Formats: sequence, structure tokens, C-alpha cells
Amino acid sequence: MAEKKTGPVVKDVKNELVFTKKNYQLLLISIAIVAVGFILMMGSTGDIYDFRRTLLAPMVVLAGFAFGIYAILKK
Repeated sequence: MAEKKTGPVVKDVKNELVFTKKNYQLLLISIAIVAVGFILMMGSTGDIYDFRRTLLAPMVVLAGFAFGIYAILKK
């Protein structure tokens, strides 16, 4: 008996995006936090070795990046 050849079996796969709307919102918030950190780091007047420029702004930028990682990994 001859075997009947069939095409590849295609399973019903939903077109599902990797990120949800919530992920994108959290990513935009993290980008805004990083931008605020860089604005704080820039400053306009005052001492170069100010608390805001040397400690606060880098911590805000790192917090923004950490929040971005959370936004990417959140299910």
C-alpha cells in the first residue's frame, strides 16, 4: 500500500505579543526616571561635587535602569 503524504502539521498558535500594554507603560516610566536622573546630573549652577550630582542623580539613574529590567521581566 502506498503511503499518503501529508504536509507539515500546523498547530493553532495564537499571535500573542511578548510584552503587554502594562510592560510598555512600565518601560516608559523607567525611561522617564532615567531622564530625570540625567537632568539632575546635568545641573545648571553650583558646585561640581554637589550631593545632587555625585550621589542622588546616579542613584536615580540606576533605579530607572533597575525598574526597566523589572518592566521587561514582568509577566
